[in-house]
Amino acid sequence: MTLVGHSHIPLAIPDGDQAAGGHAPGGTEIDLAGGRWLLNPGSVGQPRDGDRDAAWLLLDLGARTADFRRTAYDVAGAQEAIHATGLPDALAERLAHGV
Repeated sequence: MTLVGHSHIPLAIPDGDQAAGGHAPGGTEIDLAGGRWLLNPGSVGQPRDGDRDAAWLLLDLGARTADFRRTAYDVAGAQEAIHATGLPDALAERLAHGV
């Protein structure tokens, strides 16, 4: 199993075969006992898969499972913080849509 990040999109790709894997929306459960996986938990901030909720991965090495999760958060508060720091407006606006 390989864990990666920074793509902002939750992914599960078996044995490096992109055609057999791909986007892993919240609720996707993976049995890791069946082979090698490339996993990306997604993004807690600035998601890029059309779902504005924070994306994260519950990894249970003992049970050999990976469970992709989504959690709602204060998007308006995050947008205000982005504006307050002077970051580009686009970063705040895209939070509402997860793109």
